Amino acid sequence: MTVYYVNSATGSNANTGTSEDSPFATFWAVENLKLQPGDSVLLAAGSVFNDQLDLKYSGTVAAPITIGSYGIGDAPVINSPGDGIHSLYTSNIVIENIKISDTGAAAIYGGYVSNWTINNVEVDHTGLAGKAGSISIRTGSNITIENSTINDVNGDGMWIEKINGVTLLNNTVTNAHGTAADAVQINDSSNIVISGNYFDQTGAVTPKGVLTLIRPVEAVIEGNTILGGSFGISAQAGTNIAIQDNDISGYGGYSWSYAIGLGDTGNTRNYDISGNYIHDGVWGVAVTSAGTTSYVREGIDIYGNLFDDLTQAALKVDRPASGSFHDNFIASDVTPYSISPAIIAAGTFPVYGNTTVDESAVTLASADSLVATEASLSLIADSAHAGQDSLTKMKSEADNSHHGNAFGDDGVSSESILLHRFGHDGLDKGGEMPDKRNDFGPFDAADLFGAGESGNASWHHEIPPPPESSHYQDGLVLSVILRPEDALI
Repeated sequence: MTVYYVNSATGSNANTGTSEDSPFATFWAVENLKLQPGDSVLLAAGSVFNDQLDLKYSGTVAAPITIGSYGIGDAPVINSPGDGIHSLYTSNIVIENIKISDTGAAAIYGGYVSNWTINNVEVDHTGLAGKAGSISIRTGSNITIENSTINDVNGDGMWIEKINGVTLLNNTVTNAHGTAADAVQINDSSNIVISGNYFDQTGAVTPKGVLTLIRPVEAVIEGNTILGGSFGISAQAGTNIAIQDNDISGYGGYSWSYAIGLGDTGNTRNYDISGNYIHDGVWGVAVTSAGTTSYVREGIDIYGNLFDDLTQAALKVDRPASGSFHDNFIASDVTPYSISPAIIAAGTFPVYGNTTVDESAVTLASADSLVATEASLSLIADSAHAGQDSLTKMKSEADNSHHGNAFGDDGVSSESILLHRFGHDGLDKGGEMPDKRNDFGPFDAADLFGAGESGNASWHHEIPPPPESSHYQDGLVLSVILRPEDALI
């Protein structure tokens, strides 16, 4: 297990490359090595490399090959007229702590690869020669991209195709430009987890959408903030898909634009769409198709979502489908649903148990409905209140952990709810809660219940997460205890 050092300013390819005092100068020297499992190639902080790095060798699960950085200062930068990093038929690779910018093609391209981890990589201004996909992985298994930022790229921010095992965690993707560009597109892949990411296409030039999945199998899309584009999430022709606890807004530009769309391009089975905050857009959830194809659309369960500030209905179903739309919260200025008469007559997509909530700065849902059904939403506050965006229920367990999801359905025995931010700046939905018995400070109950409503609430102050905990991205937590009989409007 050898560590090789590369410094574009002080190195020489005549050096051994095995110490900081004797670094290589260019990727040419690295590519002439036969890297072994456990080897590392570290680029010096502040270095700039104007070439493509080709990875030819594989590590093992226990001893991956690592491309990283060393030293103090700015992350090393790879500029390249081609790809930044290019690799075929390799496995067990870690790429971390570097920057890739101003490339002609992809920032990172991997084909027929497995067990890759891309961590804390900054991608900026790539795809300048018109080749799309700032991170492009095609055919393989077990790809993790985490804690990375992608900005101002031509084409898709990420393009992932034919991968079994895709994990996208806590990434930021902004401004993927082009009429066919999404922040992320995943095709023909399975066992997908997309969690805690911030995807923003509001500043992109002529973008297509934000998050696209075509023919996904076994996917969980949860806790993400999704902004802009002509649509939020397009999850077409999937099987066993959970879309939960996301904040989706700012999408539009077309009469068909939707927050969550499914039912096109192939058979669609078993979707759990719950706990999402869908607002400031056109349609909410659209079960539809561009044509009149006879695709199967079945097992579509839509519940516990909040719909607000939509120009069209919260739900659109205009192609044959089976499922249900129930126990959602719909702002009073939003049309609840638009379902074709034939589907209504067939009774395959029932609508029931939904609650209309007042359109106001602070909106309180029917608490008697909450208690009776353990529905998912109890209280919603806008950002003017305690700098927050929304509320979620949590449930105490014997081990003092708290579990739940934004507008989730896990129930609340004490009617306790927690105020928190959504998405990238949000409170995660697991782990231990710190001490929650401190006073929040001056917080008038009228801020929670609306002017003229006294309410009955107790509250606790904002508590930073413990340093050892990775479960909480934001310490702004407010616990509110409500007496349901005092909480009705």
